[in-house]
Amino acid sequence: MSDIAAALERGKQGVAALTQPRNVVLVGATDRAGSWAARVYANLARYGFAGAIYPLNPGRAEIWGRKCYPDFRALPEPPDHLAVLVPAPAVNAVLREAAACGARSATVFSAGFGEAGDADGIARRRELEAIVAATGLAVSGPNCMGNVCGASRLVTLTDHRPMQVGPGPVALVGQSGGVMIFTQTVLEERGHHSGYVITSGNELGLGTADYIAFFAADPAIRIILCYVEAVAHPDKFAAACALAAASGKPVIVHKLGRSEAGKAAAMAHTGSLAGSAEVFDAVAGELGVIRVDTLDDAVEIIELMLHTGAPRGRRLGAITLSGAYRGLLLDAAERNRLVFPALAPATDARLRSLLSVGSLVGNPLDGGFGVLSSAETYLACVEALDRDPNIDLLLLQEELPRVAGAERTEAYLRAVEQYAATRAAKPIAFVSVLSHSQSDYSRGLRAALPHLSFLNESDKALRIIDRAVRRDELRWNAPEPAASGAVPDANALARLRALARDSAAPLALSEPRSKELLRLYGIATPPEILAVSPAAAVRAADAIGYPVVLKAVSEAVQHKSEVGGVVLGLDDAAAVTAAWDRIVANLDAHGLARTLEGMLVGRHVAGGVELALGLHRDPEMGLVVMAGAGGVLLELMRDVAFARPPLSAARARSLIAATRAARLIAGYRGAPPCDVDAVVAALVALGRIAVDLGDTVASIDLNPFVALPQGQGGLALDALVVLQAG
Repeated sequence: MSDIAAALERGKQGVAALTQPRNVVLVGATDRAGSWAARVYANLARYGFAGAIYPLNPGRAEIWGRKCYPDFRALPEPPDHLAVLVPAPAVNAVLREAAACGARSATVFSAGFGEAGDADGIARRRELEAIVAATGLAVSGPNCMGNVCGASRLVTLTDHRPMQVGPGPVALVGQSGGVMIFTQTVLEERGHHSGYVITSGNELGLGTADYIAFFAADPAIRIILCYVEAVAHPDKFAAACALAAASGKPVIVHKLGRSEAGKAAAMAHTGSLAGSAEVFDAVAGELGVIRVDTLDDAVEIIELMLHTGAPRGRRLGAITLSGAYRGLLLDAAERNRLVFPALAPATDARLRSLLSVGSLVGNPLDGGFGVLSSAETYLACVEALDRDPNIDLLLLQEELPRVAGAERTEAYLRAVEQYAATRAAKPIAFVSVLSHSQSDYSRGLRAALPHLSFLNESDKALRIIDRAVRRDELRWNAPEPAASGAVPDANALARLRALARDSAAPLALSEPRSKELLRLYGIATPPEILAVSPAAAVRAADAIGYPVVLKAVSEAVQHKSEVGGVVLGLDDAAAVTAAWDRIVANLDAHGLARTLEGMLVGRHVAGGVELALGLHRDPEMGLVVMAGAGGVLLELMRDVAFARPPLSAARARSLIAATRAARLIAGYRGAPPCDVDAVVAALVALGRIAVDLGDTVASIDLNPFVALPQGQGGLALDALVVLQAG
């Protein structure tokens, strides 16, 4: 078993201990009105936790009509689960003592573990992490609001509002207690029951990956919703999501946005453009994760996935109740990369016969054609669209009645439910014009229609359909990654590791040293010679052949063009000498002349398409391979795509295809096509570097990498390798 698999197994056992305890000890019990301790006790009692509840407070002999204990050793049985409600400075001693007495798990509500960046809190956090590592105690939190575990009826949530508690198909886990509580309330209002609500807090013990792995193995759970502020262990998170995907359970993630700290820390241009949201999409999407932009979208996608599942493609059919709503759906489809295709001829003929019209009926089908003339006609139209080979999902305009009296609407809904349950070939969803609330009546009716989804508002509905389809597209199209090849030069790689280990700060290699690494992995560069004087530069240019490029070499200069360290298109010896003097003057103006190690003389390469390729170390998801438009277009267009290494050739091709630069490579507006195979080979090589030097490389920037005309290969014209600090 791998280290990651073993860690997940330990995490699953820890979550089991947390969610199914034999008893609960309330550490810091107090009956002060409104206190969190009082709320936790009230919820444990209200929802019928079957195990023993032991208040612990050395200053009280009795509380809530129960005996109150002074310490763990005074309990009538070993403690199992702790609800820790004491101030932060006292928490670690409590955990250490409880673990020594046999406790298996704890929920730590207290804040004060470095959230504000204070030295005392950071020291406290490190001590708590050490306690977890030494004792194996399964800790939820700190800085959380408790949990809801339906099967065991364990409710340690500090919220006092009533909720449904019991087994359910949805599991919620999030680092914000408030977000989880509010989301659970809305899901409940929509008629969805959550079997677990976990507020994971700072995740100094159990983390999101542990909970996902546990829910993936729970047969009662069908959908996992996570609110993620930061991914602390990307490999573990990826492995947990893979377990969920293998179990057929969608993982829906609402992820906070781009990491400005990660951008500021990056030394290469690729780092300045990569944001954790983009990288998270690329990495997690291949694992079957659906990232949503809003919690409203999360609720909506749960409705879709729980009742009908994702469609197999992007082609929609619809029956609307008005021509105006037909237009709204068409607009929403275009915004969300979905289509309403023309109906198959047989479908159109069938509908014209049903509706007694002579002209084409179109898609979406307007109810004004007489679709609603009878339940039989309506259902026949539904069946005709459902059987159309051009359609992947059928949308029907209607809302759940919120009061009794809409007998005709209810009859139509029940007829479609019967059809969906017994004969439907595609997912069927009803969609409303606007978002709306539910009533007890509509929730009761909704429960009687389990094979249908009821989606709110057209744009939101189509947006989440796009996300659901995209998840499956990534999973279906993601080929097996390539295995790492043989290490090209073990001694050279060992020297790089030693450089990184001995460096106190990230170390940017000069261009010649950066390109040495690339060439070890088969990434081609132009003919180049390092010169240390103007005369040597002229001799190098004569040997290479004109025109040439002259570039400053200095490990203090990462981006040469920004300090005037590059001159292109030099046609003779005089031009080379003049360019040398100009570059020296430019560096001197920036206070960098003393750092000059020499100048790189290289062949001037014209033609082809300039790309940006590289590796970026995302602060959360680790190293990713990047591809996109290069040169001046990189920062202007932000046309980039990311993938997790290693890459197979097929995955590299799909990475290129995800960028607009792919059209340039293929030959845009009559231009000749470029050598895409060379770009693919470079991306695969970058993936191998990430595998072989993942603990050493901070980033690699190939900008530009030029894809030459078809059959002529590709060249890394510039390169910057940044090593991690030791």
